Amino acid sequence: MHDIRILTLNCWNGRADPRAIGRLLEERSIDAACFQELAPPQAEAIGRVLGHGKLSPSRDFRGQGIALRFEADVLPVPIPRRDAWAVDLAPSDWPQLVGPLQILGVHLQAPHVRPWASLPLRRAQVKALRRWLAQHPATHRALAGDLNATPLWPAYRALAREFEDAARAGGARPRPTWGPTGSAPRLLRIDHVLTRGLDALACEVVHVPGADHSALIVDLRLRDDAP
Repeated sequence: MHDIRILTLNCWNGRADPRAIGRLLEERSIDAACFQELAPPQAEAIGRVLGHGKLSPSRDFRGQGIALRFEADVLPVPIPRRDAWAVDLAPSDWPQLVGPLQILGVHLQAPHVRPWASLPLRRAQVKALRRWLAQHPATHRALAGDLNATPLWPAYRALAREFEDAARAGGARPRPTWGPTGSAPRLLRIDHVLTRGLDALACEVVHVPGADHSALIVDLRLRDDAP
């Protein structure tokens, strides 16, 4: 039995079908969802299902949001160009949790956009994120989002030193999450849920019409023996 079900999805700057996103959140009983490249139509559909958290849509690829089933404050995590967001879930507001849980929504710079500038920016983003994590320790933590990095790339490897990859739950072979168009086969695994102090019980990759990324859904349980 899971304690919380988390989703992450890049909405492709508003191209993802808003109605499909709303149905997915409702039908899969999502508790917390992190969105990247969120635009107003998607934010409206999301807000009708998950009424808490914070949604900041835009049309410039910087829209983002964390949508929640119950109350919690969403705070910025300062990183260059595009802040990450963090939320601390308390058992007093989240009755299924036996302890506090921190969720971070992250969207790292894509490496192929002006690579001479993007690669140093990505390194700076990861460095700032790791510094914030060290300064704000949490026993139970999940980092979810579009890292624009496969497990072979430096950004993923740097973060994976401090986390476990939920997509490897139960020894399953992780599935790719991104393709060059909404209808193209998924080629790369660049969307991730990384965890600390949590057991990943299940992981699912779900197609969302109109999006070049698939949604990643994970079931998590707080680990009793977490340090």
